[in-house]
Amino acid sequence: MDLHGKRVGVLTHDGAVDAFHAPGILAYHDRGLNVAAWFGPEHGISGHAQDLIAVEIETDARETAKWYSLYGSSFASLKPSAAMLDGLDCFIIDLQDVGSRYYTFQATMLYCMEACAELGLPVMVFDRPNPIGRCVEGPGLEAGFESFVSVHPIASRHGMTIGELAKLYQVERVPKVDLTVVPCEGWTGNHAPEFVLPPSPNMPTVRTAWVYPGMCFIEGTNLSEGRGTTRPFEYVGFPDCDHYELLNRLNRMELPGVTFLPVDFLPTFQKHANQNCRGVFVYPTTDAFRPVRTGLAILIAFRDLLGDLFQWRTETYEFVSHIPAIDLLFGSDRERTMIETGARWQEIAKLWEPEEAAFRERRKPYLLY
Repeated sequence: MDLHGKRVGVLTHDGAVDAFHAPGILAYHDRGLNVAAWFGPEHGISGHAQDLIAVEIETDARETAKWYSLYGSSFASLKPSAAMLDGLDCFIIDLQDVGSRYYTFQATMLYCMEACAELGLPVMVFDRPNPIGRCVEGPGLEAGFESFVSVHPIASRHGMTIGELAKLYQVERVPKVDLTVVPCEGWTGNHAPEFVLPPSPNMPTVRTAWVYPGMCFIEGTNLSEGRGTTRPFEYVGFPDCDHYELLNRLNRMELPGVTFLPVDFLPTFQKHANQNCRGVFVYPTTDAFRPVRTGLAILIAFRDLLGDLFQWRTETYEFVSHIPAIDLLFGSDRERTMIETGARWQEIAKLWEPEEAAFRERRKPYLLY
């Protein structure tokens, strides 16, 4: 599609950089695009806002374009309105994703595709590498457990790029959308280089993205997932936990491609702020590392060790109050129920294998690399 002279809307953030690592906003100006409206996902265009924090409309004194937030204080704020899209000739989606179903940027993309389809507005997705590669891992999504962190039945770790997901969503959810996906150049589908920039405040490095598909489960509990430290999602702990006993339990679980190191940390905000937490540093060592299985095993080890001190999160999570956060993340109540009845991580993961195989087949027509 020739964008010359078109009034375009752009959904983007600071993690979407050009080949010279300039923020996308500057790159669009340098290329002379007529951007009439900017749209920001969760964490904002600038990537400054913490999780679950509504983002106000951002502005820039240098800009004449309109600015919109697609992560406000209600579920209705997640989808652009017809008024926001009025007068546009094309809608561009340029987001750096991290390869996990719960990471909400691809959900925002789907909602934008739906809104544009309703108006006959063409959509272009500028594809970017998946920083954690092609591996498929984890359960799918059961009907009735849909949410902003599980917007469509894909694997927890889907192994697709955001452009490939757009193609899948077009076929399975939004067949009327006029979609163009612009592929990455020079990427073969393997791990992204370390210089891929993080897209939000608690995703500081590619290593964080590597552990995230499993360590995000910690959000569904009263354990600290290391927010408020320099190692979010790589640290997990609880005040006064016997971290050496925890380490022994995890080592006996024989998880592939990962080492656990005992750690003390002091979160400066969020769960257990300013309390000394003890737990483990999750340190992947080889490509055999399976983050979703590792996250599951960590939940079981902490629950067995802490007993009644371990609790599932009960507060509203991503605009849903009637379903436990852990069920939204797993995509059903199956895993929570099995953990509560004493199942081993291997028993639960065995149930994922046919779901993983089915998704690997289902995604094949949409892979670009």
